[in-house]
Amino acid sequence: MPYEGKGHFNCWNARKLVSNTDSQRLTVCMTHFLPGGGTDMAASIKERVYVCLAGSLKLNGQQEDEYLLEPGDMIYISPGELRSVRVIGTEPATMLVFIVDVE
Repeated sequence: MPYEGKGHFNCWNARKLVSNTDSQRLTVCMTHFLPGGGTDMAASIKERVYVCLAGSLKLNGQQEDEYLLEPGDMIYISPGELRSVRVIGTEPATMLVFIVDVE
């Protein structure tokens, strides 16, 4: 089901599996970013895993860390960790996101 991601821009988001509805603690989303798309710097109380399926994405972390994700790459984001995402280059990018409710 499509949704508007808070702090997301130039992208389209869809939930594929929803916590407390389809699963006990897991939500799975797919985000298609247009060139120039991304997210604002933010943190979440939930664990996340980002998997790049297409295109190139740059993640910036709270300590000015930078990570480049290309197809097949993944990164774990711990609860409370600040991060932002930006498309690198002129091609769209697709990211699969696994979100786990922390109890």
